[in-house]
Amino acid sequence: MRISVPPFDDVDVAAVDFLDSGFYADGDPHALWARLRADDPVHWFDPGDGREPFWVVTRHAEVTRVLKNHEEFSSRRGTMLCIIDLSMPDIASDQMMPDTDPPRHGQLRDPLNRALTRQAVGRQEERMREVVHNLIRPGLDGEVFDLARAALMFPMAFTGQIMGMPSENWPRMSELTTMTIAYDDPDFASGPPKATLRQAHHELFAFFNREISRRDRSAPADDLIGILLSMSLEESPLTDEQIMLNCYALLLGANVTTPHAVCTAVRMLAEDPERYRRLCETPALRDTCLEEVLRWSSPASHFMRYAQRDVELAGRKIEAGQPVSVWLGSANRDERVFRDPYRFDIARRPNRHVAFGVGPHYCIGAGLARLGLRIFLSELTRLVEKVEVVGETAHLRSNFVAGYKSMPVRFTPRPGVGPATIAPGGPR
Repeated sequence: MRISVPPFDDVDVAAVDFLDSGFYADGDPHALWARLRADDPVHWFDPGDGREPFWVVTRHAEVTRVLKNHEEFSSRRGTMLCIIDLSMPDIASDQMMPDTDPPRHGQLRDPLNRALTRQAVGRQEERMREVVHNLIRPGLDGEVFDLARAALMFPMAFTGQIMGMPSENWPRMSELTTMTIAYDDPDFASGPPKATLRQAHHELFAFFNREISRRDRSAPADDLIGILLSMSLEESPLTDEQIMLNCYALLLGANVTTPHAVCTAVRMLAEDPERYRRLCETPALRDTCLEEVLRWSSPASHFMRYAQRDVELAGRKIEAGQPVSVWLGSANRDERVFRDPYRFDIARRPNRHVAFGVGPHYCIGAGLARLGLRIFLSELTRLVEKVEVVGETAHLRSNFVAGYKSMPVRFTPRPGVGPATIAPGGPR
């Protein structure tokens, strides 16, 4: 998604198809959202072609209310816009963690949190540092390389380990998760959109099924799949289908967002060499820079909910059962919450962004993602003197992920630093 700043050209809201993935690759969503926040923050979108209409919520206050209040807005019928008719029942309802409401949501989430506590995530630090080195190493010879393509494997390399998936499957699983949210992007599609989705789901669930089948349920491992194998709902063990659905949710949440935060960080640091110099010279800015990268990139564009009852939101009446989409990238530019919201400020405080959501469904892997991005910023500034974006970037065709699929960059390594400096087993 193009991350634009004012001044914006006039936007014809009526001409925008909120489901069109091409709009998020080639259009100007931030201009649209600014117009909606000002004039129609709870907007009714009717495609007019037989697809079900839905609400579009763009202000921070209303986005936060929708995500926090499961008694008004339910997750049980699905949490993503897609090419499937929104009126169809969700086969994962009450079976997959994202598609549940409390208290069932907590029954699925709480055991998994054991593998994602601060202490548990901290044990991954050295492994994640190796992953970051693998990401940066191609740029340490001073040649141009495609950071976006390299970053696709960034989260998979540590998420796969935490889940307990065999490493030989990681590259294909990373590609498949991208296919599920960029099903009509020509670089990831394998036919028409629905066929691409079917293939991606079929292969991913086959991976999960093989992994579950080979596990010893009487002595489950302490990885995420092992925890799922040991879990119960309403005193009954999770079924294989429930385990696979939750494996899918965990993998998708990790793989399709973090790479794009990495690319945004490099793009914004390359845009202003003085900004990058400040970050290099002031390590204390890394944490605020990290949060600003998350706000600025807002990799997950939207989440869906369904009204549990008639609700008034910003003066609009939402009827029971109607779909409601909330747009995180818009909430994270809300002028009512963020001072000078279109300025990338590595020292921004406070920073009440909702890049990881808010409320009961706050991203379960937020700690893991933050650690990975923190290590990336630390190692980038330690090893690289200058970062440049040196060619045209290409954006992912997706209405769910605001991401890059190509970003040619050049790193100027610090004196004495080269690919061999951080070779496996070499000095650091």
